Amino acid sequence: MTNLLFVCSRNQWRSPTAEAIWHRRPGFNARSAGTSPNARKPIGPADIRWADIIFVMERKHLNRLQAEYTRLLQYKRIHSLDIPDDFRYMDPELVDMLESAVTPYLTA
Repeated sequence: MTNLLFVCSRNQWRSPTAEAIWHRRPGFNARSAGTSPNARKPIGPADIRWADIIFVMERKHLNRLQAEYTRLLQYKRIHSLDIPDDFRYMDPELVDMLESAVTPYLTA
């Protein structure tokens, strides 16, 4: 099983959508978290340790993780998906964008 961690700001729309998509797929465990202290599920060290691959929705999320968890991220695979905060939970366009952006990293 590959552990996938999806990260956005408040863990409301984008990362929970990604978690829902990959949680149902065989061979993957999925979690989501947010970089904001006000996130529905704020990211913590245990999330980073658990993850095999970390996907951030925007570059700013990567910067925040690197600033706070430099040592934990040292050997982690991290990818920025460049998906803006313009969508609601399970928006069909968001689902399509996530599948297109994430899948190439999972087949490599």
